[in-house]
Amino acid sequence: MWSFEHEPTPELRQNFEISYTVPSACARALNGGTADIGIIPAITYATIPDLLVIPDIAIAARGPVRSILLISKVPIERIRTVATDSSSRTSVALTRVLLTNWYGGGRELREMSPDLAAMLASCDAALLIGDSALLAATDGYYVYDLAELWQRHTGKSFVFAVWAIRRSALAEVASEWKIATAFQQSRDAGIQPENLQTIASKWSVRLGLSREYIVSYLTDNIYFHLDQACLDGLKLFYECAAECGAVERAPELRFL
Repeated sequence: MWSFEHEPTPELRQNFEISYTVPSACARALNGGTADIGIIPAITYATIPDLLVIPDIAIAARGPVRSILLISKVPIERIRTVATDSSSRTSVALTRVLLTNWYGGGRELREMSPDLAAMLASCDAALLIGDSALLAATDGYYVYDLAELWQRHTGKSFVFAVWAIRRSALAEVASEWKIATAFQQSRDAGIQPENLQTIASKWSVRLGLSREYIVSYLTDNIYFHLDQACLDGLKLFYECAAECGAVERAPELRFL
């Protein structure tokens, strides 16, 4: 969002009205027609009709991601109940895929607020996402990074979220306006080292984490491109999700 937030061009100001929420709520807004473009959990692309993916932009990981954690009182094979934070449906589906395919079969998943103590008071394990995972006190627990587990078992990158646009919204856009280019250029500007430092300084204060930690997270853990390796991983995830019943069927990816 760098270019949208820092001295946006007249074209960006003219063509976009921006609001902020979690990815699962973005998906609901797209599905309900109250938003035209949103960053959505990758799994919800399989459930919302007539969406197009904006190419070459993602929230992905090619190894450990640090912010999607399964925190457990017992080893993963002994988990029977999981409290899930529902702010990203993809991470919930990934938990289901991993446990079903490689750790003994399906488990009971219970949606709860992201409070680790309360989650573990009622379940064997807790799925924490985003800031809650980065800030969690995990000493004394078994901690599993879901992106790392996926890469270990499949050898693939993992895509947590994509940018998508409702196909019907394109009728209102001038044909010469390049939506994908606007988002790709904004991404490229945001990952410039000096701008990452600016982002990290702001979020360091908000989260109580060091600036160096946040820069490392944004450069070493999060991958912002939807390249072929990520597409291969995403397609495999859809197939696995369909096999274990997390979605009705693996969708065909269609791009803007």
